[in-house]
Amino acid sequence: MSEISPRKSTSGIPGGKAMDNSKPFIPSELARPANLQKIQQRKLQVKNYPRTKKLEKIGVYSSCKDENCKCNGWKNPNINNMSSNPGEDRQNQQISTAPVTLQDVCHACNHPLSNHVKHLDTAKEDEINRLLSMIVDVENLVICVQKEEDTDTKQVYFYLYRLLRKCILQTSRPVIEGPLGSPPFSQPSINKAVTNFIIYKFGHLPQKEFQIMHELAKTFIYCLNQETLEAPTARSARGQTDDFNEYKMNYTRWLCYCRVPKFCESLVHHATVDVFGRLLLKSIFPLLRRRILDDFRSDKFHVPPDKRTLILSHFPKFLSMLEEELNASNSPIWDVDFSQMPAHMPLPSPRSNDSLSDMFITSPGTPGSFPSLFSITSPIGSLQTPNIAVTPGGKRRADSIILSSEDSKRARSSALSDTEHSQGDISLEVINEVVNMITDPAQMLGPETTHLSSQSARDEAARQEERQGLIEFHVVANCADASRQILTWLVEIQNVFARQLPRMPRDYIARLVFDTRHRTLALVKEGRVIGGICFRMFPTQRFTEIVFCAVTSNEQVKGYGTHLMNHLKEYHIKQSMYHFLTYADEYAIGYFKKQGFSKEIKVQRSGYVGYIKDYEGATLMGCELNPRIPYTEFSNIIRKQKEIVKKLIEKKQQQISQVMPGLTCFKDGVRLIPIESIPGIMNTGWKSNNENSRKEIVDSVDSLFTPLKAIVQSMRSHSSAWPFLEPVKKSEVPNYYDIIKSPMDLKTLNEQVRSKQYSSRAQFVTDAQKIFDNCRTFNPPESDYFKCATTMENFFYNKLRDHGLVDSR
Repeated sequence: MSEISPRKSTSGIPGGKAMDNSKPFIPSELARPANLQKIQQRKLQVKNYPRTKKLEKIGVYSSCKDENCKCNGWKNPNINNMSSNPGEDRQNQQISTAPVTLQDVCHACNHPLSNHVKHLDTAKEDEINRLLSMIVDVENLVICVQKEEDTDTKQVYFYLYRLLRKCILQTSRPVIEGPLGSPPFSQPSINKAVTNFIIYKFGHLPQKEFQIMHELAKTFIYCLNQETLEAPTARSARGQTDDFNEYKMNYTRWLCYCRVPKFCESLVHHATVDVFGRLLLKSIFPLLRRRILDDFRSDKFHVPPDKRTLILSHFPKFLSMLEEELNASNSPIWDVDFSQMPAHMPLPSPRSNDSLSDMFITSPGTPGSFPSLFSITSPIGSLQTPNIAVTPGGKRRADSIILSSEDSKRARSSALSDTEHSQGDISLEVINEVVNMITDPAQMLGPETTHLSSQSARDEAARQEERQGLIEFHVVANCADASRQILTWLVEIQNVFARQLPRMPRDYIARLVFDTRHRTLALVKEGRVIGGICFRMFPTQRFTEIVFCAVTSNEQVKGYGTHLMNHLKEYHIKQSMYHFLTYADEYAIGYFKKQGFSKEIKVQRSGYVGYIKDYEGATLMGCELNPRIPYTEFSNIIRKQKEIVKKLIEKKQQQISQVMPGLTCFKDGVRLIPIESIPGIMNTGWKSNNENSRKEIVDSVDSLFTPLKAIVQSMRSHSSAWPFLEPVKKSEVPNYYDIIKSPMDLKTLNEQVRSKQYSSRAQFVTDAQKIFDNCRTFNPPESDYFKCATTMENFFYNKLRDHGLVDSR
């Protein structure tokens, strides 16, 4: 039986079922698993042809080897209905019942088939099958060229079609040449950057919570690899024209190296996340984010309900955090040399070839059994939340204003320090039991409760809407390259301010909102701005003036104002700006007091006079920010801490609410007994002072040994540690000890740690700091030694934070 031509197989898969005419064929759908399976079946079919039929099929795409013959492909003489276009003849063949032999002559050049396939006389079966597979790929590309409507995409399909045709003629392997270059096109890749991201942002979390974030990262990688990129012309039609040429180049590369090779095995396939980097991700992220969330909401991936709930609860925040790092000019996740690893577990890169069905591992069970990813419980019971990490300038989603791992570790280590001595006789098992109880929605209000109690914080509803992706926060400003979307938001927030602040002249509001020195934190709900805060930063004076603050009237009393201000506070903490000043009228004083403002101004008067705008009849108010407080989650943390204390009290009452027998020894003339002999006294946790003091010293030395040993080992393995590995030799630097009176090095530090000479963190930090201070004292700032000292000092304090041993400096 003769083969069925691609034109006859209207499903888009040669030899496949006829396609439903009501559903137009989309070339990009060839990469779907069902179509890939049909393509493999088709290739298996042609590879099982008899050898003569295989040669006939290859001959259609092989030029005649006879001298002076210009025929570029054998044409079956048994097919009468031939197109006038030789290129279409191969795609429009009719079914022929007559068997073909090598002696059958070509309908075009009258030379036998053997002349067209003479170069394959000695070819092995594997080479014949490779060419047949390439021919099936060519047939699929012909369909793509015919059906594709986008001009740019059609050109790429046609280029690849011609490339494979040439390779069949020359029996060579396809190599894409030209200005596209070869993969990878950017370093680090998206895959590596996402891996860096979860280490950088979540490396401080306990292993269970860290694993959840790792699974979210794998889900994102999977979705990105399956994503169909928007054609440049379609993207341009949406108003995204700022990087048209760059995006068109990356789109062409994506088609040639990622999308088409999925259904054309003749081309080498590369995963999108492995060959592209920051530029492509930045250009597609807003649309990608929306599609991913829409797909999960519509249950496109058919994820089990419990896993789908968990993803929808935490994926919006995760994507916002990633977008923040994507837009940040100084984010470390895009550093090629990024090598930080979480201390508690080795981390492989998120695999790009995982299927979504087995990707999301929920080892603890139901979503309710997970602690909230945004309010993580520390091992001793203090609930911690990641700190805000907002990069200066530019446009961003402010729900991506999230906790930086460094600040989070600092807050966590501070809590550890504060509770080390208050933990007392409460066992770790009891604390963990209480923490699991308060985060279990089946027992009480958990982190993802739908219905809020009357005691909920003002911003709890807004916080939940943000996690669900219903509201967004963007820091926007007018600038030369501001997009149409940003300008639209600025106009909308100007209108909100004008409606809610009727005493302010409209032209004055417009002038400040669009002033390039002012920024606005905009609250966006369902695509429109419903509130915002316009502010101006004075970095040299170390304060920010809040100019306008308003939420549209029909969206008030929902906690948006509080949540808006909390985001602004976290934005400024990232900028190391810790003071707000504003003039509030009589209607706004109450709001600002609730946000921590007071009439007591902490900024020196000389620091703001002449800078801040003075309003007649208004009251000057100020607010000092605490960099240790994660403001957007603070009320949630306090609520959970109250629940922990309440449950711990209940537990303790259950333990001590026992009636003990009275003391009868005094009736027998005994006048003095040890306190510990009183029945039940030891159950209350009482310990003698002498025993406590001795135990504290032993516990301090033993508890410090493991983290200090790990920190020193990490420092010695660092690439910049080479100047500090050994004591300075006097023979090499004769005058060193004349200048440095208290030398220290990593070898000495390691020996003292191993001999357990450090009973406090302060002693260890003091000795370690000597290494860096001595180096900078002896060496000039431009020297390599000086630079290594600075690098190692930053690395050292990062490690202290990782192990919860931060010491104020």
